[in-house]
Amino acid sequence: MSNTGMNMRGKITFYEEKNFQGRSYECMNDCSDMSSYLSRCHSCRVESGCFMVYDRPNYMGNQYFMRRGEYSDYMSMMGMRDNIKSCRMIPMHRGQFRMRIYERENFGGQMHEMMDDCDNIQERYRMSDCQSCNVMDGHWLMYDQAHYRGKMMYMRPGEYRNFREMGMSGQRFMSMRRITDSCN
Repeated sequence: MSNTGMNMRGKITFYEEKNFQGRSYECMNDCSDMSSYLSRCHSCRVESGCFMVYDRPNYMGNQYFMRRGEYSDYMSMMGMRDNIKSCRMIPMHRGQFRMRIYERENFGGQMHEMMDDCDNIQERYRMSDCQSCNVMDGHWLMYDQAHYRGKMMYMRPGEYRNFREMGMSGQRFMSMRRITDSCN
């Protein structure tokens, strides 16, 4: 284990129907395709940890952040148009958080290093856009609107040279938030 202090514990249960009814599937790890376990998913319960859920298999499509709690009809609560098709457990990071954001693709243009949440990159950094980033420490959520609103994307440590190549064509990221241990 590295010195990041990651805690790999998490548990989420998916249900075919609203209000935790119908067949269920309990998950404690990443699941790239839930169709072999459930034909559909309309509610879920996160018992511990945090998860990203996706409306397409293989961690593709729209992403939604789920923390501990009950989601009896998450589709109407979160504005989802489709079922959950895959999920990724987010390891808890207890060290420092660091991410560099860049105005242009391939780490071009203005660069700012962040160590805490930013509710509006235009106001804080005078950046009109964020098209690439390098997550050095911690796990982050990036939002396409200021004040942590709109579509989101989960970013784990690594280099992200071009958001368009990641299937995020036309999407701008305007706010960023650390995923902290407050999930539990």
